[in-house]
Amino acid sequence: MLEAADVTPISRRRTASPPTWLVVALACAGQFLVVLDVSVVNVALPSMRTDLGLSAPGLQWVVNAYAIAFAGFMLLGGRAGDLYGRKRMFLVGLGLFTLASLAGGLAQDGWQLLLARAVQGVGAAVLAPSTLTLLTVAVPQGAARARAIATWTAVGAGGGAAGGLVGGMLVQGLSWRWVLLINVPVGAVVLAGSARWLVESRNGDGRRLDLPGALLVTAGLATLAYGISRTEAEGWTAAATLLPLFAGVALIGLFLAVEGRTAAPLMPLGLLRLRSVASANAAMFLSGSAMFCMWFFMTLYAQNVLGYSPLDAGLALVPSSLAVVLGSKLAPRLMPVAGPRRVATAGTMVAAAGFAWQSTMRADGTYVTGIMLPGILMMLGAGLAATPLAALATSGAEPGDAGLVSGLVNTSRTMGGSLGLAVMSAIAAAHTAGRTTPVALTQGYALAFRTSALILLGGTLLMPLWLPRTTRKAA
Repeated sequence: MLEAADVTPISRRRTASPPTWLVVALACAGQFLVVLDVSVVNVALPSMRTDLGLSAPGLQWVVNAYAIAFAGFMLLGGRAGDLYGRKRMFLVGLGLFTLASLAGGLAQDGWQLLLARAVQGVGAAVLAPSTLTLLTVAVPQGAARARAIATWTAVGAGGGAAGGLVGGMLVQGLSWRWVLLINVPVGAVVLAGSARWLVESRNGDGRRLDLPGALLVTAGLATLAYGISRTEAEGWTAAATLLPLFAGVALIGLFLAVEGRTAAPLMPLGLLRLRSVASANAAMFLSGSAMFCMWFFMTLYAQNVLGYSPLDAGLALVPSSLAVVLGSKLAPRLMPVAGPRRVATAGTMVAAAGFAWQSTMRADGTYVTGIMLPGILMMLGAGLAATPLAALATSGAEPGDAGLVSGLVNTSRTMGGSLGLAVMSAIAAAHTAGRTTPVALTQGYALAFRTSALILLGGTLLMPLWLPRTTRKAA
C-alpha cells in the first residue's frame, strides 16, 4: 500500500539482530497508541466537561489540540527521523507522548488538559513516521515485508476502532482520566523494549529541518480553527471572529511562501504539480473534513440525547469501528478489478449515503436505525476510500519522495479533519442557539451530518474528473 524509502542501519549495539517479530510488535505498539488517542477521548468528553467545566468549544479543542499538533508536525517528525535516526525519534516521540498523557490525566483545569493534548500531538507526530520505517528496515523486501506492513495497517485501523470501546470501559470503570493515564504504563513498557531491541537507522543527507514551516502551518491551522470556533458566540462578521480567520489564512499563505523559497522545504510544492499527488491529497482533505466529526457527534448524541453510559456509547460504535477495518481490507481486493479511482468514488458515495441517513436522527431514535446501520455505512465507505486515495497519491512521485508523500497524505486527512470538526461544531452550535434539550441537540447534530453528506457528494462528482484512472510507477 504505502512504500517507504530504503534505509541502511548505521549502528548495532548488539551482535545479533533482535527477532523480527519483536521489532514489528514494538513498531505496531507505537502506531496503536498514536491512532488510539485520536478516538479514545470521544467517549470521555461529557465526563471531562462536567469535571473540568469545559465549554462546548472547549470540548472540540480536546480533540483538535491533538489533531492539529499531530498534523502540523508530522512531516517535520518524519524528516527528523531521516536526519537524526528513526530509533532515536521513536524514543523521543514516545517519551514525550507518555509524559503528556500523564500530565493530561492529572489536569485540574481545562487549559492544562488542552496543553497536554497539544504536547501529546507533537509527541505523536515525532513517533508516528518512524514506526513504519523501523518496520521496513527490520523485514526484508518481499512477501514478508508486505505481511508486516499489512499488520501495521491493521493495527492502525484497530487503534481507531478500539478507541470508543476502550474509552467507555475506562470512563465507566474508573474515570475519564484513565483514557490518558493508561498510556503511561503501556508507553513505559514499549519505551524499555524499544531502547533495548530496536536498531538505529537514518538517511543523513545533510538537509536541515524546516522548523519555520512546521511552526507556521501549525499556527495557521490552529488560528483558523479558533476563528471558526468563535462563530458560535460572536457570529461570522464580528471582529473577534474575522481577525483570527484572516490571521490563520495569512499564516498559511506565509507557510506556502516559505516552502517555495527554502532549500529543504517541509512540503515541496513541486510535488503538488503532479496530478496524482494534488488530486488525491485534495480528496483526502475533503473526505477528512466531512468524516472526522462522525465519532465526535455520534458520541455526544448517544450520551447527551439517548442517555447511554460511556461504556454503552463505546459498545454502540463497535460495528462502525469494525466496518472501517472491513472497508480497508476490501479496498485492495477491489482495486485491481475496478481501479483505484472507481473504488475511491464508490467508497465516498457509500459514506455520503451513511451521513445522509444519520442526518435523519431523532431524539427518540432507536439503536439499530439511529446509530448502528448509518454508522456502518459511514465507516465502510471511509475504509473503502482511504486505501485507493493513498495508493494514487504515492504512485506518481519519485521513489525517494515516497515517505514524504505518504506523510503528506496523512497530514492532509488530519488537517481536513481538524478544520472540518471546527466548522461542523460551529454549524451545530449555531442551529442549537444555546438550547440543551434533546430535540435541539439532535437537530444541531443532524445539520452537521447533513452538511458532511453534501461535502462528500461534491467529492463524488470531483473524483472521477480529477483523480488519475490508475496508479503508475515513477520513472
